[in-house]
Amino acid sequence: MSLASPPDFDVLVVGGGAAGLYGVLSLPAGLRAGLLTKDPLERSASGWAQGGIAAVTDPEDSWSLHTEDTLRAGAGLCDPAAVRFLVSQGGTCIERLVALGVAFDRYGEGLALTLEAAHSRPRILHAADRTGRELVTTLAEQVWQQPHVQVLEQALVFDLWVQEGRCCGVRVWYQGQLQTWRAGAVVLATGGGGQLFQPTTNPPASTGDGVAMAWRAGATLRDLEFVQFHPTALAVPGAPALLISEAVRGEGAHLLNHRGERFGFRYHPDGELAPRYVVSRAIFQELRQSGQPHVWLDLRPIEPGRLERRFPHILHTCRQWGIDPRQEWVPVAPAAHYWMGGVLTDLSARTTLPGLYAIGEVASTGVHGANRLASNSLLECLVFGAQLRELEWLPPPPVLPAPLATTAAVNWSELAQIRRELPVLMGERAGIAREEVGLNRAWQQVQQWRRQVPSLPPPTPDFQQMRLWSETRNLLDCADLLLRSALARRESRGSHYRLDWPEPLEAFLAHTVIRGEEWQFVPVQAQAA
Repeated sequence: MSLASPPDFDVLVVGGGAAGLYGVLSLPAGLRAGLLTKDPLERSASGWAQGGIAAVTDPEDSWSLHTEDTLRAGAGLCDPAAVRFLVSQGGTCIERLVALGVAFDRYGEGLALTLEAAHSRPRILHAADRTGRELVTTLAEQVWQQPHVQVLEQALVFDLWVQEGRCCGVRVWYQGQLQTWRAGAVVLATGGGGQLFQPTTNPPASTGDGVAMAWRAGATLRDLEFVQFHPTALAVPGAPALLISEAVRGEGAHLLNHRGERFGFRYHPDGELAPRYVVSRAIFQELRQSGQPHVWLDLRPIEPGRLERRFPHILHTCRQWGIDPRQEWVPVAPAAHYWMGGVLTDLSARTTLPGLYAIGEVASTGVHGANRLASNSLLECLVFGAQLRELEWLPPPPVLPAPLATTAAVNWSELAQIRRELPVLMGERAGIAREEVGLNRAWQQVQQWRRQVPSLPPPTPDFQQMRLWSETRNLLDCADLLLRSALARRESRGSHYRLDWPEPLEAFLAHTVIRGEEWQFVPVQAQAA
């Protein structure tokens, strides 16, 4: 869509995944809304979600059980009020999705449910092993039909516009031009920062944009050290780190070491179905002891017909890389998957910066704590996206700010090299297992790289060049914040595992809270009060 002049909006939603799509559909129809995506719709991380959506829909299940499971997985850092709110809203969101046409798998007349790790009951709704794709496709179709929503694809938001202590719009590269777009409220739905690490299950667009932009704008962040590594990603040389859904283990697949032993029970009574951080750490220990590059996942205990019906995408991809899960073990290893930390919000999705909201993985709502319970992520997108129906907005300032200064001093090959090397560094130094020496070395390298990347945008008409600059800048800011948080937390808790501080400590039963250059640990009790 061509724009003759910078547009004005009542609300701008940045990001086209499940949170952004469901959020924009939840806005009052009388508002002029813009949905900004740097990729075409349906290429979000939500679309990669295989497992499903956790929600209480079975009469034999209960909100209290789902709440207990979530709190237990979160290793002491969940906000109980936020968890109760999430769980209580799940059924309503599922009903709306069914009404919108999301084709969940069914068992007879009812919705089919499966079990995933750390859940005490089967409560995961799914659409084969492409639940995220089904959800995003259906929501996108609905968004395109809304006359009050303007979808702007390949709109690269690189900063927030803040004036007099309020978020008033965004700085955006669109159709070859740097512009400032006004809005009465801005909603970040930009997803996580999986591209900080290699390997990762995340798509290329997951570059921590919202976290970095919110931090630069002065919003409060929380718990950035907590990154969940999915235990079972396909580990074949040259292949992408395809996520082998946790639902595979929920349906009966076995996790084996190089000797063919089901080693999970040595680390936790629930074996393969222990919380994700427990399983990832167990795999890390097995690989450390054996020197092998991966462990194995045996899908053969699952009845063949059910295996084909439930996991067609996983089977298809494995076969593309020469592995038939019906006949042989699948090589797997952990990969970066989900960022529990993010931009601090309340239960209405408001951040600490007036005029700015955050929903989905970019937000820190309090529901995940130090380790996300499987399949609570899509539920969080829906529940907090729905809160935008109560969004508050004010008319933006009548006068746009002066045009941004730019820089011509960009070494594009150097920038591309930093972009390639950063995920390798972070995967080696700040992955599943961390220690002070490695974290410090990574932080020092990140500071050097940050000095090499200009803080002002380049005046380029090329989308890919502008994207390279913006994403690299955001990734480096996020790496700096994550590394400093990981260094400060001298314990092991949930997904944060320090080899030099291997036990959880009472002194760190607290949230890492960041605003600008101010850092503090806020005890859980104080947070609740």
